[in-house]
Amino acid sequence: MRVTPAVVADEYEWVRGRADVAVPLVNETRAHLGEQFGADVARIDGADYREAVDAVFADGDRAVNVAALVRLLRDLDVEGDYPGFVVDELLGRELAAMLAGDQPLRLLAEATFHVADVRTHGDPGDAAGADDLDAAIAAGIQTRLPGWPWTEGESPFSV
Repeated sequence: MRVTPAVVADEYEWVRGRADVAVPLVNETRAHLGEQFGADVARIDGADYREAVDAVFADGDRAVNVAALVRLLRDLDVEGDYPGFVVDELLGRELAAMLAGDQPLRLLAEATFHVADVRTHGDPGDAAGADDLDAAIAAGIQTRLPGWPWTEGESPFSV
């Protein structure tokens, strides 16, 4: 695989165009996690999603890595799927983390990836990495965006 600025631009457009798939999954994941943690978590819309994608791809160093992971997951297929289970999970978790940003959001996105992944099922005939790609996008974007009560306001641990 060769990654060029044109490839990054293509993957940016592809990810940005996934709002119709990603936004419902983000909101479903937020609702599920909100129930688990007793939190009222804000929903997002297509504009929120596209703004977050724009921010990720505006950082060229992050964008090239995100684009490479997206492209890998879009094409990843392993005969019988199970032998490839580890690699698509690994790539998906890393993509979610990159989309979310720096720590502690990065780690939260990795954990959230697994929550979103069990709620995502690709269509028959899709590459094995397709559902992991959607789960990674949802987990990373949902973690990056505000809406969780604990992210509102200053941390009580700031010195």
